Amino acid sequence: MYRLKHHKTLKPEKWFAYSMGQQIMMTANEMNRAQNWIAKQAGREADLCYERAFELIDLTIEDPKWKGRLRELLRFREVVGELYTAEKKNGDVNRLAMDCLIKLNAEAYNMLH
Repeated sequence: MYRLKHHKTLKPEKWFAYSMGQQIMMTANEMNRAQNWIAKQAGREADLCYERAFELIDLTIEDPKWKGRLRELLRFREVVGELYTAEKKNGDVNRLAMDCLIKLNAEAYNMLH
């Protein structure tokens, strides 16, 4: 695991102690923040949210409890990469990606519904 830039005090052991649903919701929170910045046409701030989301996704990928779900997490990471590198930020795609992330886990889904 590389050194975290945005979550400097977050240790993998602490992250691994969170439930799958909690991990999903904390990552989704960064996506929601990006959504708010996209609405304000503040692309740089949205990119910072994506960078924080990358860190959380990477920690999640390292968590043993996700062993059987890596395909979904890696695909989500790929989508975040596309959002991050896009010249014009797309709120609709961001919202869809966030919705798909939340639907990866029943606990996370039930927190919102």
